[in-house]
Amino acid sequence: MSLSKRTTRPLDHLVLPVDTLTQARRRLDDLGFTVAEDARHPFGTENACVFFADGIYLEPLAIASREECEAAALDGNAFVARDQAFRFRQGPEGLSALVFGTEDAASDHIRFRARGISGGDMLEFSRPMRLPDGREGLGSFRLAFAADLRAPDLFLFSCQRVRALPTDRAALERHENGVIGISEVVLSETNPTDFQYLLQEAVDEREVAAHSFGMDVATTNAKISVLNAAGMEAFFGRSVRNAERGLRGRAIVFRVADLEATRALFAENDIEFAEMGGRLIVPEMPGQGVIFAFGA
Repeated sequence: MSLSKRTTRPLDHLVLPVDTLTQARRRLDDLGFTVAEDARHPFGTENACVFFADGIYLEPLAIASREECEAAALDGNAFVARDQAFRFRQGPEGLSALVFGTEDAASDHIRFRARGISGGDMLEFSRPMRLPDGREGLGSFRLAFAADLRAPDLFLFSCQRVRALPTDRAALERHENGVIGISEVVLSETNPTDFQYLLQEAVDEREVAAHSFGMDVATTNAKISVLNAAGMEAFFGRSVRNAERGLRGRAIVFRVADLEATRALFAENDIEFAEMGGRLIVPEMPGQGVIFAFGA
């Protein structure tokens, strides 16, 4: 395998730890998202995903069985171990992982090890998914992890869909708030370029756009931004000047079909938001662990 060949990866999904799926579902419903039915992992966690027409999805993740999770972590399951570590350090809600699509997780694992950024052993598992019309499918996944010891509150992994979840899920991709996809994922760090190498390798993209507020790395379908404190204040009105060093998940920027319709829905549902730079900025709330921004 050549380690020099670059194939820029797509953003596949985002892992969002939540306290309970019930609370997360209530909040996401209020925000106008369509949420899939609860699904259980074979290692003690559970999710209730939000799918978008651009192929990206959110994975709100909760603990279904603490005993199973602890046993899986002790057995070397990096996904569960890092989820447990995030909850210990940051509480039950936030953004803990960025996930990129791959056709060959095994090759990614070899590359991550060769580059010194491996985040643990590979993981392969299957889980069921039920669609709104009652059909049920089984998805099988193979994961390869990347991480940096300087950033204990965020990890990255590539996800190979060995057996893809049902692709005919149009009903789940229609959202009352008009969201059609994700345009940007925002992380924070005092000196963003300290983590340039990690993101370049995880995305498999050499080009980085550096600017006065931080840096951007482009996937094939969304932008990963790492902002310093000034950038977080300028774009999201959020102070992070007292935050510890290391990458932290801060915001998700959604693309909407009609921003005025989204604004009207938020007003109807009594959703708190501010307007900055042509976006609706919704602060964190129980069930929503990071800032949600909505723009055209």
